[in-house]
Amino acid sequence: MAPGEYTPDPTEGITHIEDLPTPLVRQRSRNYRRRLCPRCGHHAYRYGIGHRTLHDLSSLQTARPLDLSVRYSKFRCPTCQRCFCADTSDLAPSGSHYTHRVSTVAVRLVVEDGLPYRTASWHLWRDHRVFVPYATIQNWVEAAGKKGGLAA
Repeated sequence: MAPGEYTPDPTEGITHIEDLPTPLVRQRSRNYRRRLCPRCGHHAYRYGIGHRTLHDLSSLQTARPLDLSVRYSKFRCPTCQRCFCADTSDLAPSGSHYTHRVSTVAVRLVVEDGLPYRTASWHLWRDHRVFVPYATIQNWVEAAGKKGGLAA
């Protein structure tokens, strides 16, 4: 394949989600035996392990989505009885299904390139094999306060 040569998208025309390529899964660990309690500063020991799946940017060479499977520790402080989890904020915001890299690229597509939300969603799938609903992209852009300016 030469640079600039057109290659058709192998997922074009797929109408059933089960026909999409299966994602590559990369393991990440935030599993620790003990951590300092964020409230009182005492050592807290692990009482369990949690699991979180994050969607990340993939490359066109693989032609498959990329998921990060993150295992993290759960702790309980013996002093203040507070429960907390190992920090995964370096990978993704709390409660998000997408990594920071995905949200940054999505916001950049809308703000810098001026793409509509639906088109940005399609570009993320076509170029990075990550599906993000356009409403999620809209929420990210509005949270960043980048589009539309503040009208008086």
